[in-house]
Amino acid sequence: MGSRFKFQWYQEIYENFPRIRNDARKAAQEFGLDTLNDGSFGLYPGSSSCPGLLPNYVLDAIVKANKEVIPMRKVQDELRNLIKDIFGDDYDSAVTNTCEAAIRVTLETLMAPPILRIGDTYRCRFLTLYGEDTEYTAGYGRPFPPQYKNLFVDKSVTGGELAVEAKCLPNLDSLLVKPVGTKYEVHGIKYNVVPLMTETNAEKSIEKIKTIAEKHITSLTGFVTLGYDTPGYGYGEKDQNGVPLLKKGIGRLSQEFEVPYALDGGGGVPVIGLGPNDVNGDIMMWSMDKAARAPICGLIVGKEEVMVPVRKGLGVGGQKYGEVSSHGKARYSMMDPGRDAVVGLIAVLKMLHENSEKITKPIDQYHEILVEAFKSFEPNRFRDKLIFTKSYTMGGTELNYEQTWEEGKFGIPIFNMEDMFANTNPIIVALDEMGVGLGATIYSGNMFLTPGLGTLDEEGNLITERATLAAQALVRAVEITCKYAGLTD
Repeated sequence: MGSRFKFQWYQEIYENFPRIRNDARKAAQEFGLDTLNDGSFGLYPGSSSCPGLLPNYVLDAIVKANKEVIPMRKVQDELRNLIKDIFGDDYDSAVTNTCEAAIRVTLETLMAPPILRIGDTYRCRFLTLYGEDTEYTAGYGRPFPPQYKNLFVDKSVTGGELAVEAKCLPNLDSLLVKPVGTKYEVHGIKYNVVPLMTETNAEKSIEKIKTIAEKHITSLTGFVTLGYDTPGYGYGEKDQNGVPLLKKGIGRLSQEFEVPYALDGGGGVPVIGLGPNDVNGDIMMWSMDKAARAPICGLIVGKEEVMVPVRKGLGVGGQKYGEVSSHGKARYSMMDPGRDAVVGLIAVLKMLHENSEKITKPIDQYHEILVEAFKSFEPNRFRDKLIFTKSYTMGGTELNYEQTWEEGKFGIPIFNMEDMFANTNPIIVALDEMGVGLGATIYSGNMFLTPGLGTLDEEGNLITERATLAAQALVRAVEITCKYAGLTD
């Protein structure tokens, strides 16, 4: 590679895509992956577009529920009982058909302004961090300051008003704050800003967040962050219990400013992972069909005070004539998950609560396989710069490589989320050629690696051979990318 500048370097990598694909096909033959190249397994079941297979304990519960008539209210009350057993009587729950729906009902109910009053409504702002996956939650408001309005433009499958901009709620702004220590560099073939967050300073970030919140106190209606707990998301600093200091600090600020704190757990796992009760949070949402392997649905757990309006909006907050729960028409009836989804969700939560080792053991095993696979990674000068973080909150392992960039020298190429959707990330392209690209989620110097996409059997046990092949394929895909980026020992 003879490029002088970073953008030229990424262009040269793109021009080498045919060679990258060719080398990946050869690697597939070397590993014997060509005989399994049916797209049946991958590295991360973190997309609702391709969820993993449901385990037998979920399927059995759904089949049993379909052999008798069970009202939705009865099923939802069973869920409430279970959530209170897990989190305590001060917490309550609700279920939506997707996690995106859960985010929508939460932000619209708790942080958007009222519209049914005389006169013009007022504008509201919720404060959120400018970091990884910011656009998922922050996209529900207009970005402030305006310099960040490009963040939400093309971060998904389809751009345009109906695909992206129309999710924005009326008179709601997303107040974006850069955490202290996070670096904002431009990377990728699509060449966009990438937050690099492993050096985020929790204490200084909390001070900055408080200062900015005070400036916007007249319009501040809440704090929102992602629910993850790994260094790649800015949560490397933790207390003795492994709880991120930055999240706990934001929780304290929400109490000080007397506004709710919402956490988007996205593709994470409740019960064995981070919960709202760990960080002084008011409410948290999870996409339960991903790492947790429930039917497609969104789980909402929060303090009873905030859950009352959320549950009313979903039509489960009680009958008009009395009774403490219901299942009927309301503002968000279009988000009804259906009985089978809730039944399957309950089965997953019971397993997490009563037999958590069933879920954590494959995570532990997969993590060990990944660490072992990268011991032979080339260029070997990058090996000690890789950060492996096992996270039950995320249901797997985060592999971060941003620190391979140092002293002004190019490291392992970093690609952004737009590269993932545009199919211009050569690591993912190489994995596709090898037959394990299904669900690959690699961007911003992070790789998200979780068992569950063809690497677990019907009982939820890790299929070691497939997990090992997937790990070996990932190592080779990164090596091939480095080769055509001109990075050699």
